[in-house]
Amino acid sequence: MSVQSNRARQRTKAVVASWVGTTIELYDNAAYGLAASLIFAPLFFPSTEPLVGTILSLSSFAVGFVARPLGAVVFGHFGDRVGRKTTLIVTLIMMGTATCAIGLLPTYDQVGLLAPVLLVICRILQGISVGGEYGGAVLMTVEHAGSHWRSFFGSLVNTGTTAGLLLANLAFLPVFSLPREDMLGWAWRIPFLISAVLVVVGYFVRSAVEESPDFARVKESGGVASRPIEQLLRHNGHTVLLLAFAILAAGVSFTMATVYSLTYGPTGLGLGNDTMLAVLLPATVIILLAIPVFGALADRVGVRRVFLISAASLVVLPFAWFALLETRQYWLMLLGFALLFIGYSANYAVVPAYFAQAFPPALRYTGMSIGFTSGLILGNAFAPTIATTLFNATGSWYSLAVYMGGTALISLIAGAFLRYSDADADATAAVATTAP
Repeated sequence: MSVQSNRARQRTKAVVASWVGTTIELYDNAAYGLAASLIFAPLFFPSTEPLVGTILSLSSFAVGFVARPLGAVVFGHFGDRVGRKTTLIVTLIMMGTATCAIGLLPTYDQVGLLAPVLLVICRILQGISVGGEYGGAVLMTVEHAGSHWRSFFGSLVNTGTTAGLLLANLAFLPVFSLPREDMLGWAWRIPFLISAVLVVVGYFVRSAVEESPDFARVKESGGVASRPIEQLLRHNGHTVLLLAFAILAAGVSFTMATVYSLTYGPTGLGLGNDTMLAVLLPATVIILLAIPVFGALADRVGVRRVFLISAASLVVLPFAWFALLETRQYWLMLLGFALLFIGYSANYAVVPAYFAQAFPPALRYTGMSIGFTSGLILGNAFAPTIATTLFNATGSWYSLAVYMGGTALISLIAGAFLRYSDADADATAAVATTAP
């Protein structure tokens, strides 16, 4: 087999393995988000005031994001020291174990305060796992892709985020259709237990992929960073900060649309959960189709250009989204989701290529993981809680749109200052700058 054909085969394996792993990780995370929005409040956070229970439940969702930097630090270190492949297998197993454990937990009525404590511990383990997952999955794909297809193949991995969300929604759809007694009694556990099957599949797929060629070259040249975090903060600390702010637009828009909208439907629009899911599910298909299109476009017109234009669009699109939701008409609501998701897709499609190339190969896993997860805390983690608080304080969707548009403006500014290298992913010249 020629070197070129072997590289193409490994590139395909890397894309498939990263996509499958990311899909499973995000299925687990989305399943928790759905349950936190609609189920966990009465099961784990009972209160005489429903709003308090909802806020506590959504806050437990945020805890997973707070734990992600720990995962980014730990798995980033091993990803840059030991390798991408082994680290990604560990994160996958950890996530699956935590998610299955949630499906087996006793509720507040059964064990009292121990129930929410155990739930939060499982959520922390989920967060630690995801903190080390995304950066490695992206790098395995981008570093296998070569210089001309980075954005396209990187964007394919990002469709795993939506695929995981779609699977989680499909898993919960029959659960939500059951009588409330059955839903809260046993049915809510099934989507979490399904994760065990998905993890087994993901393990075998990831085991078949070779190590990232960029990391292999770093290792062969003796350029493996001895203290990745220390060297990253010394030489690329400002890049980590810019990356964290640059991801806000995608994170907030996605979480508001896929998590908070399920809370906003009943409280702000007077619509049932089934109605909101009926709008949300077909809209997510748009993301699956649009992300690869924008990834391919970015390889032609420039990653930076697509990122900045899409960030600018997300400054204004939230206003159109909420205005169309207010009509309470199915097709107009679907149009609102479609517009928001197109802007999100363009922005998120180029994140792998744009962010990965901002760091030298020997520090990429640590840099990507810490920067990305820090941004998720600022954006995704508290978006549902902030939105719930804002809406209850103002009673108007305008405050929510301003919040979303403001975070997108921050991303636009940060993205404009983020330095992006167009050097071939095969180049190893940057390795020397990371030597201890």
